[in-house]
This record gives sequence, structure tokens and C-alpha cells, in this order.
Amino acid sequence: MAAAALYTFTMSKPATLGAVPNDSAAKKHHNKNGKGFTNPWDSWRDFNPISLMGTMVGGMVTGKTRWPDTTPPTVTVIEPKFLATREESTTLRATWLGHACYYVEFPGGLRVLFDPVFEERCSPFSFMGPKRYTKVPCHIKDLPIVDVVAISHSHYDHLSHPTILEIQKRHPKAQFVVGLGLKKWFNDTGIENVVEMDWWDDVDLTMSPTSGEKRISTTSSTTPTSSSDITARISCLPCQHISARSPFDKAHTLWASWAIESGGKKVWFGGDTGYRAVPELPKDVDDYGPEYADLPHCPAFKEIGELRGPFDLGLIPIGAYDPRWIMSPMHANPFDSANIFVDTKCKRAMAIHWGTWVLTTEDVLEPPMLLKKAMKGKGLPETGVFDVCDIGESRDF
Repeated sequence: MAAAALYTFTMSKPATLGAVPNDSAAKKHHNKNGKGFTNPWDSWRDFNPISLMGTMVGGMVTGKTRWPDTTPPTVTVIEPKFLATREESTTLRATWLGHACYYVEFPGGLRVLFDPVFEERCSPFSFMGPKRYTKVPCHIKDLPIVDVVAISHSHYDHLSHPTILEIQKRHPKAQFVVGLGLKKWFNDTGIENVVEMDWWDDVDLTMSPTSGEKRISTTSSTTPTSSSDITARISCLPCQHISARSPFDKAHTLWASWAIESGGKKVWFGGDTGYRAVPELPKDVDDYGPEYADLPHCPAFKEIGELRGPFDLGLIPIGAYDPRWIMSPMHANPFDSANIFVDTKCKRAMAIHWGTWVLTTEDVLEPPMLLKKAMKGKGLPETGVFDVCDIGESRDF
């Protein structure tokens, strides 16, 4: 359907357009006796946020928990170089803008921004909360085109109110795609160009570069309706995480990963996810060792790979995992990340969710070192397949 005006968006209800698991109709991730959502797998372990905070604070008081050193040098930050026009987009090109934020330029001209947060702090407050130890590589005004903004979930390191307002100001036609329940937050912010989706929902996007209008339906395909059209299929897919923007709305909105296909290339964005819940173990014990190798892992990633893959590029989280027994249900460590890479059938991958804010206690440069070890342990190349890069760096795929 065509957008009625510059700041409004009309669409039919998202629908399942691709293959899905046999049990998808059961909607097991929907809470049956209350509001919101859950992770419906044995690989998930729920937690009490107050107890979690108490454990972390107690560890700092006793000296068992120490925040990592962020003294420079840490992660190199360079000024990104974007393609100024759609006509220049002949390959799949991805630029890391820090933490989970990636700017992806698809062949044919579609431009997608994932989990943008451009503020100094990932916090509801501008004066407190985690502060960047690596600088922001650019500003929203430097992005030449933004067509789609995909949001994985509502946590402050993935969804920023000031950033969203600035995107809407500078790119008023940008289409936001979010998980169920988050549309109201955007509407309350004054943004109407938002589509909320459930796991395994799809929408087909058609853009006319001459009129600048976007049209979304659930019946068309990714085949252009005219030679000048840009088309894409956007798919909301599972991950293992949680959501909240206050102590009172835990799991009220849906967390998700995203797949976007356009110009003959397909990208999977993991957003923020765990893979398996690990018990509290001594620091020198490998939780992938023989005794723990059979701990349940999230089956959704193999389903994504088998039903919606393969993907030309995966954007996969590798950081914010220590203390492991606390963080493992919702944050992957690099050994989990390597398994997610294989499960989702990504041909190549780039690492996200590290190098920007101190959210947990691992050393800030540990994730990329462990990623090499994890890839080698799976018999895969240490570099050239699942890589890290400088903040602001672009890679072609």
C-alpha cells in the first residue's frame, strides 16, 4: 500500500511468507497467563533483576567483581565512509558504528540501520549510566540515506529515545520495524512509520526512488514491480533475550533478531541473544568441557538457518558475557557466537555487541581473542569468515 502522506504509513497486517517451524502456530513465546513474552526453551533461565543487581554490587564490595580497564588504546575508531548515492551500491557493504549498531548498504540501493544508539550513555539519564569508552564514529547527520531502522529490543543500549528522534528529524521517511508491543513506544514518541511484528512474521517492502514512497504488503514478492523499484523482504525471527525500559515492564515487549533480503543479498542481525544457560563454575572450568557439553542450547538458531538461511552476512553478538553464570541465558560469549554462526548458516559474519560500553566484567579486548579460539575449536578459519573490525570500518561481502 502507498503511504498516504510523508509522515504516515499504511500497511496490511504482517504475515508468514516464508518457511516456519512446525510448532510456530502454538506461539509458545507468548505468556499464556499474563502480559508479554517468554523464552520457551530449556536453554533459558529466568532471573530477578533486583537479585542480579545485588549480586553484582556485592561482588564489587567484596572485591570479587572488578570492572575492566578502559584506558586507551582499546578498540580503534575511524571515520566511516558511506556511499553517497544509491547508484553506488553494487555490493553488500556493512559498516560497524559501535556496539550493536550496523549500517548496511544493499546492492541496488536499500539502506538499513540496525539498533542505532549515538548517545554517550546507554541509560535513561544523560548524566549517569554506562558511558562510552570508545567515541561515536559519526553522527546521524552523516548518514546519507536511511530507509529502514530495525530494532532488536527495548534495552537502552539498543533503543535510544534521542537517537530515534534525530533519525525521524533527518530521515522522516525511514520505516521502523520492531517486535510486538514496541509500536506504542514509537507512537508516543510521535513516530507513525513503524511496523510491529511477531517471530516468523514477514513483510515485503517496495520503494519507488522517483516518488520516494514506501509500500508494504504481505502478498507481494521481492521481485521489483518496475525496473526502478527497490524491494526487500523483512523477517522478524527469534532470539533468546529479554526486554525492559524500567523495573516495571520486564518482557512486556518482544525481543527479536532480523533477516533482510534485498538486491540478491541476505543479512541476519542477531541483535542481542544468549545461547545456553550455564551454572556457576570456577573461573578455570570450561563450560563447553565434557561435563557441560550437553547443556541445552537454544534451538531457534538452527531453525533460522534451516528455514530461512543461508545468509550472506550475519551480525552476531560476542560480548557482555561475564559473570558467565549470570549473563549466559541472555548474552552469548564467543564460543556461543561461533555455534550461532554455524547454526544460522551464515557464510560470513561480523561481530557486534562489544567494544563500546562496559556492561559486564570481561576485559574489553577479550571477546575478539576468544572468538579466534572458538572458531579454531570448530575447525573454522580464525580470520576471514567471522571477523571483528574497527569501529567505523566498512566491509564488502
